[in-house]
Amino acid sequence: MSTLFAFLHHVCAFTLVSAVAIEFALIRGELTLSSARRLQVTDMVLGIAAGALLVIGLLRVFFFEKGADYYWHSHAFITKFSIFIVIGLLSIIPTVEFLSWRKAIGEGQVPAISAKKLHLVTAVIHGELLSIVFILLFAAIMARGGWV
Repeated sequence: MSTLFAFLHHVCAFTLVSAVAIEFALIRGELTLSSARRLQVTDMVLGIAAGALLVIGLLRVFFFEKGADYYWHSHAFITKFSIFIVIGLLSIIPTVEFLSWRKAIGEGQVPAISAKKLHLVTAVIHGELLSIVFILLFAAIMARGGWV
C-alpha cells in the first residue's frame, strides 16, 4: 500500500509541476480567448493536483511511511510543508483572477486584465516555480535523514 501512495504522490507532484509550467508559458503570451480558456482549465488541474498531493502526502505521513513523529520532528519536512502551504495560499490570487474571467469567456470575449493584476499573477506563478525547486531540495534533504 505504501508503494501505491508513493506512486500517487509522485503522479500528483508531476501533474502540479506540469500545470504550473503550462500556466507560466500561457501567462507570458498574448491573452486570447483560447489562452484564457486554457489558463482556466490548467488552473483547475493545478488545484486538483495540489489538493490530492496534500491529502495523499498527509496519508503517507500518518499511515504509510515512517510515522508522523518522524516527519513533524524533521526541519526539512516542516520547511517543505510550510512552503507548500504558503505557495498554495498565494496561488489563490491567480485562481480568483482566472475565475473572474468566466463571464467574458462565456460571451466569447477576451478577458480584460490590468497591467498591475497581470504583474501580480505572473509574480505568483514565478513564485510557484521557484518554490518547487526549494520543495525538491528539502524533500531530498528529508529523504536522506538530514536537517533533523
